[in-house]
Amino acid sequence: MKRPLIVIIAWLLAILLIAAMVVSMDFSFPEALLISVTFLPGALAARFFFSKISFENRREGIINACFVFLAILVVETALVLAADLYILWLREHTHGLFNIVDGKQFPNTLFNPIFISLILTLLLVGDWALARLLEKRFPAAKEPVRFISERKPVSLLPEEILFIESNDKEVTVFATGGRRFRNRTGIAQWESLLGPDFVRIHRSYLVQRSAISQIGADSLIAAGTSLPISRKYRESVQSLR
Repeated sequence: MKRPLIVIIAWLLAILLIAAMVVSMDFSFPEALLISVTFLPGALAARFFFSKISFENRREGIINACFVFLAILVVETALVLAADLYILWLREHTHGLFNIVDGKQFPNTLFNPIFISLILTLLLVGDWALARLLEKRFPAAKEPVRFISERKPVSLLPEEILFIESNDKEVTVFATGGRRFRNRTGIAQWESLLGPDFVRIHRSYLVQRSAISQIGADSLIAAGTSLPISRKYRESVQSLR
């Protein structure tokens, strides 16, 4: 329970910090709080979608990241505009409840794409740094990896997965007991999902570290199977010796 509680508190503090910054632009605290909340959907969407982008093909990954960024920027601008209209309506119907002079407009800074991008970036960097810190302080218990293979749900513990082989748009998951499962999730996403207990040895292979029994110059043995080591990953694999 500690980790989720800390994450929730951190996001609440982030909202309050943004609100404090907006208050400095001569807004009341309720208005500033409403504005700061509008940044949460964009930050959470960026956190989700950027984690799904594969940079195995660098050019394609960069293009996809740019499209995601632009889409989120457009949504965020629309949310800030919606907050603007809502606050103006409240000013007209609450008779001074917000203690702001009726008819006052938002400063142009709030609609500046650079300002919105900066806020989102700070939220994402803070979330990433907090996740790294919590991972060291409160190591999470390993949970089963769930995926779909041939239209059937599969659940495996990470230690049951020996290595993963990528073949075009499909991967084969090799598990203990001679089990094999086919899945359409990209190998780069599998690498992110499985974490540091697995090592990339080739554009087509991701291997569990503990399954490696022998490492050669251009290949290694994992779970009794010889797998190639590409030049790109040779140095990092050789350091496992």
